[in-house]
Amino acid sequence: MNKISYKSTLLSLLIFLGWSSSLLQAQTPLKVFVLVGQSNMEGHAKISTLPHIGMDPSGKSMMAEMLADDGTPKIVDDVWISYLSPNGVKAGRLTTGFGADENKIGPELTFGIYMQKRLKQPVLIIKAAWGGKSINTDFRSPSAGPYPFDQEALERLHEQGKDIDAVKNAKIESTGYYYRQTIDHVKSVLKDIKSVYPNYDPSNGYQLSGIVWFQGWNDMVDRSTYPARDQAGGYDAYSSVLANFIRDIRKDLSAPDCPFIIGVMGAGGPVSKYTKEQQRYAGIHQNFRDAMAAPASQAEFKDQVIAVLTENSWDLELAAILKRDDALRSRINQAKKNGSLLEIAKQLNQNKEFSDKDREEFNSLQKQNKLDAILLESLRTKTFTTREYSILKIGKSNAEYHYLGSGKILAQIGKSFADAIPLKSTNKR
Repeated sequence: MNKISYKSTLLSLLIFLGWSSSLLQAQTPLKVFVLVGQSNMEGHAKISTLPHIGMDPSGKSMMAEMLADDGTPKIVDDVWISYLSPNGVKAGRLTTGFGADENKIGPELTFGIYMQKRLKQPVLIIKAAWGGKSINTDFRSPSAGPYPFDQEALERLHEQGKDIDAVKNAKIESTGYYYRQTIDHVKSVLKDIKSVYPNYDPSNGYQLSGIVWFQGWNDMVDRSTYPARDQAGGYDAYSSVLANFIRDIRKDLSAPDCPFIIGVMGAGGPVSKYTKEQQRYAGIHQNFRDAMAAPASQAEFKDQVIAVLTENSWDLELAAILKRDDALRSRINQAKKNGSLLEIAKQLNQNKEFSDKDREEFNSLQKQNKLDAILLESLRTKTFTTREYSILKIGKSNAEYHYLGSGKILAQIGKSFADAIPLKSTNKR
């Protein structure tokens, strides 16, 4: 074969392979993922916390997937989302603002980014999340049966003068409401995928390729439903109801072998690393985490139900900085109570005597209620390094039970969910 014909043949082969690859991808079913849960699935990390991700070299590539060079949110190629929340339905191409409100993110953003990178084809996310909801009532699925009232709980209600029948009727009405909302939303989107993902080709069909469950706080703190929560097995009822949820949602969505990810509650980080102040909750928290993860070890769910420990995404550095900052705040508050703010001001001024002008300014700021904030900032600049101070300013936007409202934490959680999905489902429709 001469050189010209060799090159021509090679070029034709490359074109054919590229055409074949494109054709194969075009004929692949659309991959669909369902994300469901309560407030942490909603997502309470403000967009303003995202630059914290890039403060570590290991996070720069993740931040680059989420934000453009000028800091504006990127719109993710080939990922679409329909999100049912307390604010109604929001749909479109995936970007920031699909969290609890327009200024927040949840795990959906990095889940979509990294799921699409794994699959190298379009992805549709259907998300349903509402804050403050339990699986013992709100998400309780049909096969779990009615909510079982604990006798001691009923006696307490009686002592409080409550109408027991009214309480039971209200519970019956609310039981499973958000489970049904979730199923209805998913079915509604799947019935008209093109309304969310305009390029969807019905002839290729779709494949329900994963369900992610991220919930838990309301059950963990519910003493009435779990009266023995501080004892081994105290949360067994959660494990049982979650196992029923897995069976039911697969059945109701006609996806019997759909991979199911359990996002195990991990706010606060690994229990083994809890601070002295956190230790009083350590037993309860670990009991609950074990109960959440338990269905993944059941034989019937082998290899298709996976527990992801979100505690591993907790930011220990951020938490430690916030703890130190809390100590500074406590120092200021205590000094304000005992009238010793001037002593702190003198210490910050290297114990130099205050001039009459200094005292006049001090008294003026105190009257304007500005002194506390100024002293706190002065203490911070002397206590934290430049890096630590930057993390303090941008790293947190919400409470600890919302994973500090940290974009870094929730982004890592979303990626861990995407990484955990086994890509073996055959639920093509």
